[in-house]
Amino acid sequence: MSRPDLSAVPAFYHNYINQVPQDDLMAAFKEENDAFIKFLEAIPTSKQDYRYATGKWTIKELLQHIIDAERIFDYRALRFARKDATPLSGFDENKYAAVSNAARRDWNELVEEFKVVRKASAFLFGSFDEEQLSATGISSNHSISVLALGYIVIGHTIHHEKIIKERYL
Repeated sequence: MSRPDLSAVPAFYHNYINQVPQDDLMAAFKEENDAFIKFLEAIPTSKQDYRYATGKWTIKELLQHIIDAERIFDYRALRFARKDATPLSGFDENKYAAVSNAARRDWNELVEEFKVVRKASAFLFGSFDEEQLSATGISSNHSISVLALGYIVIGHTIHHEKIIKERYL
């Protein structure tokens, strides 16, 4: 299946989808996952609790945010692929981050959690056939496809990797 049609995706997700260079969703899961894990494993201990400005998240909090968001995007995709027409609400990422306890988490455990969540995401999206990938649902008052959610999962991670490189390291 080809890339998502951006005209059918809410504009606030276009940046994430456009971050993904691959035209094949499963190839993107494999290639981007390996690259991001290598990136995480190279982050020095001295930077893991660093925030580049007052009120900004630490790298640990950013990683916890990526994990949380991926779980939410996966849940949305599962619901829509299974033909559940119940509209789903959004989530407030700042409220999630405020109570995540990321600062108390061990870095290696966070990285391992990311690996497990990403592996589960790849299995989930790999299990969907074309009809399921084309399925749509309502999330945050906008229609979105399962395929678009798969690209968003990957693009969201790439987006935050770039922010970490530009502002934290």
